[in-house]
Amino acid sequence: MNDAFSLSRDAFGRLVLREADGSCHAGVVPVRAFPISAPDDGVSLLGTDGRERLWIEHLSALDDAPRDLVEEELAAREFVPQIRTIHRVSSFFTPSTWYVATDRGETSFVLRGEEAIRRLTRNMLLIADENGVHYLVRDVDALDPASRKLLDRFM
Repeated sequence: MNDAFSLSRDAFGRLVLREADGSCHAGVVPVRAFPISAPDDGVSLLGTDGRERLWIEHLSALDDAPRDLVEEELAAREFVPQIRTIHRVSSFFTPSTWYVATDRGETSFVLRGEEAIRRLTRNMLLIADENGVHYLVRDVDALDPASRKLLDRFM
């Protein structure tokens, strides 16, 4: 797969795709097909016109250098902190302020209503705050008992 294309950065820091036929596309943007449920499977490289230039079936199939470039670009574009611990909530009625620890640090956010908590799978939740920031609970069972108890009050 890697022989069919190459990735690099130009002088402006943009991602550049060079295809096997020699065509070059500056400013390509990687977009995950399934960012939550299958983050490493199905990544499209879109040109500046929004058209797909390359489909990557599995990021793990790429060599280290192009994979690192794609992952760097994705990390710069995506922001979905994962909740590790729910310390407390201001109220068991909504709106309520949640005080949590995430993989990106400690924070608080306002939950407007229970409908802002979406179950993606049996154990995976996506919680949207009042500003549209989404927080992921990848595995409810992996939370500590106190966090699960607080979360249960809203489910």
